[in-house]
Amino acid sequence: MVHELSKSNSILNQFITEIRNKDVQKDPLRFRKNLERMGEIMAYELSKKLDYAETKVETPLGIATVNQLKNQPVIASILRAGLTLHTGILNFFDHAENAFISAYREEKDGGEIKVHVEYLASPDLNGKTLIIADPMLATGQSMSLVYEAILRNGTPAKIHTVSAIASRQAIDYVSKHLPTGTEIWVAVIDEELNSNSYIVPGIGDAGDLAFGLKL
Repeated sequence: MVHELSKSNSILNQFITEIRNKDVQKDPLRFRKNLERMGEIMAYELSKKLDYAETKVETPLGIATVNQLKNQPVIASILRAGLTLHTGILNFFDHAENAFISAYREEKDGGEIKVHVEYLASPDLNGKTLIIADPMLATGQSMSLVYEAILRNGTPAKIHTVSAIASRQAIDYVSKHLPTGTEIWVAVIDEELNSNSYIVPGIGDAGDLAFGLKL
């Protein structure tokens, strides 16, 4: 199931506009904050799909009945660009466990792209809800490889992916390679992926825009 949140008018579209705008992108602090706020919005929408149970809470004046999450999710971030989006999601799921995975693209001669996964820090995932955050879902390969790598720490009961911008190609790839029932949350889907596997019009390199150029 794919949720493209920009299809409904909300303040989210303001943040999408700003992370795309090449002039606004010159302010790394604002870029990071906008991705964080997008993570918060998508966390709120995603929270409607989770399981809740009725519980009692004592107030100064009596007992109130509320619905609370049955179980907290595990939020997994693909380093380094995913940190900003991760923070936004964690702001709302503030009792969640966390996982961090490194993944980078190696561009070979002839335009071939190979994705490497090298570092993983994760709690036990067995039977839990896993949220994988990656701001740019370009080809979908990183998301798929990260999921395969993280399985060494257990098999989640449910998977959600959260991205700011995705290509149509990546949506199709992730839908095919992640388990049936995976829910894909994305702010906006762009139709084009260029020869360098960058989303067009996209935003450019989210990691560089958030944290500076890398060698």
